Parts: sequence; structure tokens; C-alpha cells
Amino acid sequence: MKKFAVLALFCFLLLPGLSAAEDYYESQLNKGIRNSEVYSYLLMQEARGNRAEAVSLLNRAIQYSPDLPAVYFAMAREKFSFTSAGVLASVDYIVAGIDAYSRNFWWSFSLAGGLFFSLVLSFIMAMLSIAVIRSITDLPLVSHEVGESKQNFVLLIALLILSLISPLLFLAAILVILGLYMSRMDRAVVYFFLFMLLVSPLIFRTASYFLHVSSSGKMKAIVGVNESRDPAYALTELKDADDPASLFSYALALKRTGMYHEALAAYNRLLRMRPDARTYVDAGNAYVGLDDMQEALRNFQTAVTIQPLASAYYNLSVVSRELLDYEKGNEYYRKALETDRDAVSVYQSLAARTPNRIVADEPFSAPALWRIARDNSGTISAFNLVALPVWANVAAALLLAAALFFLTSRSKNKAYRCRRCTAIFCPRCEKHIMWGQMCSQCFRSLVKLDETEVKERVARLMSIYEHQKKRRDISKVLSFLLPGAAQVFGGKVLYGLLFMWPFLFLLLLPLTNAFVSSGPMISHWVVNSFSLLFAAIVYILSNIITRQRIAKGWL
Repeated sequence: MKKFAVLALFCFLLLPGLSAAEDYYESQLNKGIRNSEVYSYLLMQEARGNRAEAVSLLNRAIQYSPDLPAVYFAMAREKFSFTSAGVLASVDYIVAGIDAYSRNFWWSFSLAGGLFFSLVLSFIMAMLSIAVIRSITDLPLVSHEVGESKQNFVLLIALLILSLISPLLFLAAILVILGLYMSRMDRAVVYFFLFMLLVSPLIFRTASYFLHVSSSGKMKAIVGVNESRDPAYALTELKDADDPASLFSYALALKRTGMYHEALAAYNRLLRMRPDARTYVDAGNAYVGLDDMQEALRNFQTAVTIQPLASAYYNLSVVSRELLDYEKGNEYYRKALETDRDAVSVYQSLAARTPNRIVADEPFSAPALWRIARDNSGTISAFNLVALPVWANVAAALLLAAALFFLTSRSKNKAYRCRRCTAIFCPRCEKHIMWGQMCSQCFRSLVKLDETEVKERVARLMSIYEHQKKRRDISKVLSFLLPGAAQVFGGKVLYGLLFMWPFLFLLLLPLTNAFVSSGPMISHWVVNSFSLLFAAIVYILSNIITRQRIAKGWL
């Protein structure tokens, strides 16, 4: 609803632009604005209501915002048809939209944040599900152990006290206790969760990074200028900033609004901090705006001695021709093509006689914006998940891992149950399972027919059958509720996690994408659609495999 409200507001403000599209676009280019995303969204909205001209409108939207994934995805939807040509055209535009992610910082950033949060949250939810499901079968074993040995009770209390540091540690302590009754392979799941707690400081740092940057006004201003959007917000937000990235972006915003002297003052301040080829290129562009071609030439020449940038060579070729030195102009142009032919093609497509278009700016690249975002990640937050400093979380996780290893390697008196009748036994009570996973009573009822009466044997067989039927019914219900849950219930914990975690990850991704998105118009609907599609595939495959294994008696 918020997205439509924002879009409606822009429609009201910019409606005159729809009737004079080319004039509007040219005026934006003259201001150095090469990504008119708001106008592209308006064209997309108009295309949805005018199917006859939808392709034409969307082509204009792509022209006005070549770095916006949404317009390519909208075109893919419009081009799709149940023909080979329609499918191929749709796939081409989807690929182009995915490629546009690499050129659009906020789209790629919000998607990376959504993937990160979905990965972490789905893993925690999977481990919580495992703890709940295994508690159904393993808590009676724990109760039996505690009743047989006071030492086990003391150890249990110690683990639970240690876990009070954090809810995650409480879950880890429960998993450690349940891990005592898992197979060696399944116990890797518990160690995996403890490893996550060991790297929890890094996880908290990354989570804080995504949340802080996505709400940072300064970062939005820096990205807006360097991705050639309207510089008005940057002029206000970055006015008093003094860090190099903000100062550079502020100078670029000044230059694009025609405030060349102020821009040069900022550039000279930057150059006193550290000589940089990018700064020399943009300072030279400011001199072009002031019609001081000789000074602009000197700045571009200094830039290429520091780093051979395509923009610097291209600008040298333009300024040389302005000074009637065509031989040098042609030489610099060839060097620009050798450096980056694609960039030169973009420069030429935007060229005109206005200061913002006669020469090419050199803004921060996408990797540079990611580095700037990392440097502006803000303070680290534990999100109230740790009562003590974060290092205590790490120390407690190490203690829990050591406790699990010690207990599993030394424990010889662990309780166990008959797989057929669920009766609990342990060496302390001098009862043993003598025949694999079958207790002696079940064995006699099935094999030693002469040792039991007919009535007793039939009753025993019926009770075993009822137990097994109940177990199969529970497995089917759990499989229906959550993929992998039936495997976990049947004692195949690691196998169950391989179904459960991907399903939860794919199911949560649309929610986490919406949570991390830094703007109301960012919608990863294509990614979200594929995510839900694959979640459905995992769900169906899990249920098919689970029912096959139940039918064969393997669960």
C-alpha cells in the first residue's frame, strides 16, 4: 500500500512529464541525471493500464533507467507468451534484469541483505524445529538418565544455567542434551549450530551493517549522486560532511547543479587529502563548466598519470578537439577505446553541448560503493540476544562443544529405547537391548514362540503394530507440516535438516527481502517468485520421498 501511495504522489507531481517525455529526459541529462527511476516507474504504471503500447512505454523506461532491474522484469512479463520466441525473449529480459543488479547498489544491497537474514533465520528456525521434534522422543530418555544418576542431574542444571546468557545458547544447550542420543553423523548438526554461535560476533556485525546502511541518509545521498540520480538530496544531506566519500559526492552534486566554483573548492580539498585520478577527472569537468579548457586539460593529464581511466582519455579527446588539436584528440580517443570500449559507447550515447554531457564524469563504481557502505556500517548490535558481552556467547559455545564431545566420548551408560515398543533401558537398571534395536520381549514375541503364550504373544504383536502405525501417522503429519520434520522424528536428523533448512530459507526470502529493502519501490518480485516456486518443489519432493520411505518401513 505504501508503494502505491508514493507512486501516486509522484504521478501527481510529474504528470506533465508524461506528455513531453523526450524534453523531460533531455533536461534530466543536461543536469547529469542519467537514471530517472521515478519517471520509469510512472511509465511502468502507465504500461500496465495501456497494454497496446506497453512495449513502447517499457522501452522508454529502460532508456531512462538502464540500471533499474524492475523495468527489465516488467518487459520480461510483457514479452512472455507460450511460444519459443516469447519464452526466449522473456528469459533475455530476465537475464538483463539480473545483470542490472550489479549496476544498482540499493537493489543488489537489499537482495544481499535479504539472502543473509533468510539464511541465518531459517537455520535458527530449523534448529529450533529439530529441538522441539526430538524432545518428543528424547526427553523421556533424559528423564530416565536423571532418575538413575544424580550426577546427570547436576550436569543438566549446569548446562541450562550456562545457556541463560542468550536465548540462542539456551537452544544450544537443549541441542547438546539431545545430541547425546543422536548418531555420530547426526551429531554434526549440533556442532554446526555451535559453530554458528562461535562466529556470532561476525553474524551480529553483518546484520548491523545491513540494517544501518539501509536506513542511512548519508549513504542514500552518496549512492544517488554516484549512480547519476537527482543530486538535490545530496546537496542537503552531505553539506557538512568531511569524510572523503561524502565530500567527493557533495562536490559531484555541486558540479552537476552548475555550482562549479564551490565544486572546485571541494575537489581541491580532496586533492590535498590524497591525489586521486577520479577526483582529477571530475575537477577537470568542473573547469569545462567554467570554460577553462587549459586547466581542464591539465587535470585530465594528471589523472591518466595516476590511473589510465577511460573517462580521462575520453575527456582529453573532447577537450583537445575543443582546442582544435584533432591529432591529439584522435590519439586520446583510441586510448579510451583500448581502456574500456563499453564505457566510451555510453559516453558517446549521452554526449551533447551542455557541461554535464560534453565530458564524462567518473563517479564511484559499484564495488567502491560497497566499500563505502562497509566503512559506514555503524555500531554493532547484538539485538538483545546476549545478556553479557558478545565474547561471552563465544566462550559459552566453546564450553558446550567441549561438553558434548566429552560426554559422547566417555558415556558408556547412556539410556536407549526399543525401536519397536519404545521401552526405555540403560545399563544401570541392568536391562539391555540384546537383538540390535529390539528388546528381549519384542524378540520373544516374534521369534521364540514357545516361550510365550498365544494370548500374550498376540497382545504383544498388536501393541507393536499400534505403536508402529501411530509412529507412521505422526511422520506423515509432520512431513505435511514441514519438510524434513518426519526424518528428524524418525531419528535421521542430518537428513531431515537437508530438507528443512532449504525450504525455510526459500520460504523466508520474500519476507527478508521486504524487510531489508531501503526504498518503497524496491521489489524483488522475480527473485521472490522463483524462491516460492523452489520452496514448493522442495515441499513436494520431501513429501514424496517421505511417504516412500514410510511405506518401505525406513522411517
